[in-house]
Amino acid sequence: MRLHAWARLRQVSTPGKTAARAQNPHPGASVAIVRARWNDEITRALARGALEAALAEGAKVEEFEVAGSFELPPAVATIARSGRFDAVVPLGCLIRGETAHFDVLAHAVARSLAELAASLPVAIPFGVLTCETIEQARARSSPEHNVGAEAMEAALELVALRHAMASSTARPSRSAATAKSRSTRVKRRRSPGNR
Repeated sequence: MRLHAWARLRQVSTPGKTAARAQNPHPGASVAIVRARWNDEITRALARGALEAALAEGAKVEEFEVAGSFELPPAVATIARSGRFDAVVPLGCLIRGETAHFDVLAHAVARSLAELAASLPVAIPFGVLTCETIEQARARSSPEHNVGAEAMEAALELVALRHAMASSTARPSRSAATAKSRSTRVKRRRSPGNR
């Protein structure tokens, strides 16, 4: 069985989540990084990781900043709709405080980014940390484990998938009259009216 090019993008050798790695990267992908300045120490480290991952794959990168994670979705939407980028990588960090503010923001940001990712023809990964403590955030933005780099790798994998699908040859379409499934034809032969 011949696999489509996009089906070979990633090999999973162990159970569980493995790092995204585009086996057939789209050379010269144009990527925007949108960084929230709130929790600046953490988001700068995330952006550093994302930038390194993009440059390692030969992507062209532009960087943008917004005040906080809540501002990421409208900025991502504006940048994605510009038509200039194959991917837009939002990076932010929310750390739980003493009020419900964290929960409200985390839910709103995640929902909004997911809706954008599903509705726009641009790769939009989730690069927003939602942590209980600053220590957890530092651990997830370190050179050893950087969620910014992971988000960029996921974005580049989606870009490669989209380009592979766009460049694959279209299957010839069948007319509606000949597109009946085998199971439908079998059911009609067995129907009481045909006995």
